[in-house]
Amino acid sequence: MKYVILMQVDPAVLENLTEEQQQQIGEGHGAFMAETKERGEFVATQALADPSRSKVVRSGADGPEVTDGPFAESKEYLGGFYLVDVADEARALELAKRIPDASIPGLALEVRPVMFADLGEE
Repeated sequence: MKYVILMQVDPAVLENLTEEQQQQIGEGHGAFMAETKERGEFVATQALADPSRSKVVRSGADGPEVTDGPFAESKEYLGGFYLVDVADEARALELAKRIPDASIPGLALEVRPVMFADLGEE
C-alpha cells in the first residue's frame, strides 16, 4: 500500500536551526532515502520551493484565473513529500518517525494513504 509522507514546514523554525541541526537534517534525509530504497519501500520524493514562488489557478468570472500563492493563509507550508510503498500504516508511521524533521520542534510530518496513483509507468 502506498502512503505519502508530507513534510510540513514552519519557515521561522528553519531560520533558527543551528548549523548542526541543518547538517543532521541533510544527512538524515540521505540516510532515510538510502534505507527505504534498499528495502524496496521508496517510490519517490520531491522537495518543493517556498510558497512565495507558487501560483494558484482557480475559477474566475471569465474562466480560470492565476494569482500569486499560496492559496491559504498559514505560517506552515508543504515543504516536500516522500511516497513510500509499504505493507501497512504501522510501517508508514514507523518510517515517518525516522525522518529527521520528526525530531525538530515546530516541524511536522503528515502520513496519508494514497487512494490513486499514476506514476507515468507503462
